[in-house]
Amino acid sequence: MPELPEVETVRRGLEPWLTGATIQSVTLNRKDLRFPFPDGLKTALEGQRVEKVGRRAKYLLLSLSNGKTLLSHLGMTGSWRFAEHGIDKPPRYYEPGTEPKHDHMIWALSHPSHGASHLIYADPRRFGFIDLYEDVNDSPYLKGLGPEPLGNDFSAEGMAEAFRGKKAPIKAALLDQRVVAGLGNIYVAEALHRAHIRPDIEARTLVRADGKPKAALEDLAFAVREVLVAAIEVGGSTIRDFRSVEGAGYFQHNFAVYDREGDPCPTPLCTGTVKRIVQSGRSTFYCPVCQKAP
Repeated sequence: MPELPEVETVRRGLEPWLTGATIQSVTLNRKDLRFPFPDGLKTALEGQRVEKVGRRAKYLLLSLSNGKTLLSHLGMTGSWRFAEHGIDKPPRYYEPGTEPKHDHMIWALSHPSHGASHLIYADPRRFGFIDLYEDVNDSPYLKGLGPEPLGNDFSAEGMAEAFRGKKAPIKAALLDQRVVAGLGNIYVAEALHRAHIRPDIEARTLVRADGKPKAALEDLAFAVREVLVAAIEVGGSTIRDFRSVEGAGYFQHNFAVYDREGDPCPTPLCTGTVKRIVQSGRSTFYCPVCQKAP
């Protein structure tokens, strides 16, 4: 599944071309994706101007001039791409492996600066979904989400409060979207490696008796921000099915441990070898030498 850096990369790719554009017409080539398209979606979108292209956790949020907000989750294979001057012309951004039969929704756009284009949502496996809200705060997908890891509300102190007395492994605790929004399996593994913390220690061991964060938890908060920023700067990852709006994404070349089982640990002077274990049915990669308990 795309994680925060991938969704933010898509948002940044859409923003300059979609903000201020008017949706002239909408074509729906099927009735559903993972879930049925919302009732009245076509009518609600047509004639509206896109006021803002936002993101919350792993969800794209398009604010419209009628006050409604469209929520898009990409699932495993969802993608947005532009095509100028008609859908029969080569797109500005080509999505490798995408065929016209997977183009499930097409918007005809007019933009005061960029002219006419088409925005296409494709999804070969149809694990993504689209929803529409009068008030996006009512969305069940957004309720209860923790702070954005790149925002001011995310901190070691906040994690310490959430982890106090928590026996769950630190990896599982970080994947809890109520603790921090948008993190997934890949970037949790990378952040824990940067902070030199074993993924299988209990979350509570990173909290002092007085409830304050240990130094290792301070390091983890910094590592989370650092790895997300680094991934966004290079356009996310292209592992499996993800592509950005521009078809790019290169952070997989910089993975320190994720999917690197058997490789030497890249930490300077570390003699360890990346190991793979399974936690809650999912692969975890870490270095058993330089990643330790606090």
